[in-house]
Amino acid sequence: MSPYVLYAADLVAISILTFAVYLPRHRRRDLVVAYLGVNVGVLAVAGVLAQSTVGAGLGLGLFGVLSIIRLRSTELTQHEVAYYFAALALGLIGGLGVAPLAMSIGLMVLVVLVLALADSPRLMSRYRQQTMVVDRAIVDEVALVAHLERLLGCHVHQVSVQRLDLVNDTTTVTVRYESGRPAQVAAESAAWEQVTR
Repeated sequence: MSPYVLYAADLVAISILTFAVYLPRHRRRDLVVAYLGVNVGVLAVAGVLAQSTVGAGLGLGLFGVLSIIRLRSTELTQHEVAYYFAALALGLIGGLGVAPLAMSIGLMVLVVLVLALADSPRLMSRYRQQTMVVDRAIVDEVALVAHLERLLGCHVHQVSVQRLDLVNDTTTVTVRYESGRPAQVAAESAAWEQVTR
């Protein structure tokens, strides 16, 4: 089996992943360059390691160290980390070429397809997370959740207090919530206000 077929398949897969899946959804040009560079670099070195007597474990260990350094050098979201690992995986599958051709191409298709589906805006689009500063210092978690639900107009699933500042009267929280249910939230908030009076 010619390795060039896998190299071409890898380039097609990473192009689809970056230009058809990632860029239209997230619009970060710098990460497109990073994903392409990581993928082609891994592909090149994995291809050389596959043809040489140097142990593949050494090469993979080097890439593990390099990827950790790269991922720690800037703040990335979890989906951006997933794209990084997908770019690495595609490069390794294409470069090492240890599996049969059909299996290697099938695995590349699987990686791209899973990320395309998992990162779809239609999948769990109502679920959100954000860090916010509330203009009150709220110690009671139940009261904090009720206050956040009134502010956001949605159902709060989880609240994690990052900082409670009693001097400046603020609460910094990371909140996970589900949008799109304002009528139910309004009813629950009204019931909570009746209880606390």
